[in-house]
Amino acid sequence: MIDRGREFVQWIQELMERSEEEWRQCPHCGSKETCKNGTYLRHPQTLNGVKEVRIQRHLCRDCGKSYHEERPDLVPGSWYGRDVHRLAVDHWVHTRSSLRRTAELMRSWIGHQERWWQWCPWERLFPEKRERREPCFLVASTVHRWTAKAGQKASEDISGQWEGIENSGQFGADGLWALLRDGAQRVVLMLSDVATGMVMATRAVDGEGKAANWGQLFERAREAGLSWKDIDGLVSDATNGLYSFVNDKMGRVHHALCHWHEWRILSRDVSKVVSEMTKEAQRQARKELGQLLHAILDASSFEAAEAGLQALKAHPYGKKLAQKVNRHFDRLLYHLLPDHQDLVRVSPEWVWRDFRLRLSHGRNHGSETRLEEAAQLWMVYHNFTPAQYRSERRRTYKHPGLSPLEVAGAPTEEISYLDALEV
Repeated sequence: MIDRGREFVQWIQELMERSEEEWRQCPHCGSKETCKNGTYLRHPQTLNGVKEVRIQRHLCRDCGKSYHEERPDLVPGSWYGRDVHRLAVDHWVHTRSSLRRTAELMRSWIGHQERWWQWCPWERLFPEKRERREPCFLVASTVHRWTAKAGQKASEDISGQWEGIENSGQFGADGLWALLRDGAQRVVLMLSDVATGMVMATRAVDGEGKAANWGQLFERAREAGLSWKDIDGLVSDATNGLYSFVNDKMGRVHHALCHWHEWRILSRDVSKVVSEMTKEAQRQARKELGQLLHAILDASSFEAAEAGLQALKAHPYGKKLAQKVNRHFDRLLYHLLPDHQDLVRVSPEWVWRDFRLRLSHGRNHGSETRLEEAAQLWMVYHNFTPAQYRSERRRTYKHPGLSPLEVAGAPTEEISYLDALEV
């Protein structure tokens, strides 16, 4: 991916620096026996309005074929400049906006229309002083074609996608449900390195309860460049399909349970235990059982957790809870082992925030294929996009200013995901 982005940037640089003498060489046969063969005009709509661009044509005397000079700011066969293509794709992916709103904002910016009057009301008051621009007619279906093309590019080149990228050996897996047309539901599975934040693979399937579906995800990760031998620890929720697959294919991997999901299950069990008590007794029992469960799940060592488990067993209402915790005791504490210091206690659901906040919740993908392409596009975006430098009141960043690829030791050299996808 990084190499492809580097080649794309180099191609742009070569086009910008190409001399008139170099354009005289025929790209079809390599002959320099060429002559100018007239020009034609293009009127692309760019972020600065409509521009008139004159394109020089050449004719090769040896092979008889004609060709034209290329420009990096123009997209062949498009009414819009490359800057419009790139901004539209980035706006849809980065801001998690809908296709319709992306098109509306692009129209307003390019043609100084619609919402532009809300941004710059003084131009309406003094029309003689404002810049005259041609109206823009960009629609959501056009933006969809551009984003789909980027997603197809990400899906086509999966083989060796992250070849050579270092990993911590500690991974997390999770699924996100999406609603498609006609009420159809699909789940996007994701495998992520929890130490670096790299998303190694995504896969859209019909459910997360089948081992075969998780097998498709791990096969895709292997195709992208991740060796299964590198996977040492894995954290996820208690999905039976994933548990069966890991047990069958990667039995040596320590498969830890997500504490957040476990707390949800245990909270329901506590409610059942105290349901027949008075309100005051319920409050006291909840407090005591909660403290005992925290002593186990938040323990700093296996010995401390074992002591907490015995204390829970000794509690008048804790016997059934202790039996349930004891069933997955080791899987809840794998993060305490020396080899799993980078293994987090919760499944990587936070990684989805850049994908699931989109207003459509998957509906504007329409089909499973489009959902798959959108997930691949988002994965490339996520791996190339650096975290912001500053902290927030409720959020701090572990690696401020660095992208997951840079954290994994692969400097992107100011190459963006748009370059890697050749947008």
